[in-house]
Amino acid sequence: MPKGKHGPLFTVSDIIYLVLSVCSASFALKSFLVPNHFLDGGITGISLLLFEVYGWNLGLVLILLNIPFVVLAFYKVNRNFGIRSCLTIVLIALMLYFVPFPELTHDKLLIAVFGGFFIGIGIGLAMRGGGTFDGMEVIAQMTMKKSGFSITEIILGLNIIIFIVASVFLNVETALYAILTYIIAGQTTRYVIEGIEAYTGVTIVSANSEKIKRALVLTLNKGITVYKGERGFMKESFEMSNDVDIIFTIVTRLEVRKLRNIVHSIDPKAFIFTQTVREPQGGIVKQIVKH
Repeated sequence: MPKGKHGPLFTVSDIIYLVLSVCSASFALKSFLVPNHFLDGGITGISLLLFEVYGWNLGLVLILLNIPFVVLAFYKVNRNFGIRSCLTIVLIALMLYFVPFPELTHDKLLIAVFGGFFIGIGIGLAMRGGGTFDGMEVIAQMTMKKSGFSITEIILGLNIIIFIVASVFLNVETALYAILTYIIAGQTTRYVIEGIEAYTGVTIVSANSEKIKRALVLTLNKGITVYKGERGFMKESFEMSNDVDIIFTIVTRLEVRKLRNIVHSIDPKAFIFTQTVREPQGGIVKQIVKH
């Protein structure tokens, strides 16, 4: 656990995110997944599987299975993250037991799509509030340090095991719908976390690099990195090249079009390409996910 002072346990935005997370996840479980015997991935998926096979109380199983990972989060991530996660899980369990959510549909495709959608919103909002209600991410972070695999690869591998077990104890169709639910939940979580502020790396090669650098810094207020390179090397004139500054910067998804317009107003022939940037840290780029 990190040493030193901790920040405040909750801010107003944390409370809003976590409350909305609890409502969304509980709604997904009670209105879509549980009444129709559907599964999801992660610890939530294991809880649903045990509920379906043995009939154990879903909320209680969710709490018990997550206890080891909340403890690990308390020590391996930070105290506030562990406490927020614990409260989120307990609140979901209480809502599952006490709040009578309506059953909205029995269409399997709609259940998989919207069940995954609201689960994904719940996970994303919990992460934005500095917590989680599924211990799978903690497992992945610990395994990553020893295995060399990415968190995404580890989570996918663990969920494949869950889906295989589901196909054995339930049926293949249930497992296949669980995979669909998991994919939709994952994509929704990613969008909620990144939102319209998802970061994009932009590389610009232009003969008018000096003007473009000034425009990016002074007009868009962006930090830039400049690589020294060469341009040219065409088939008909391979021996001819010119020194050039290759400009790299990071912008949000909404700023990409504005940046392109500015660059093309300076140099219509400028070469621009973009790439998705995952979890940028340092510099002047702000962090989105709190933990």
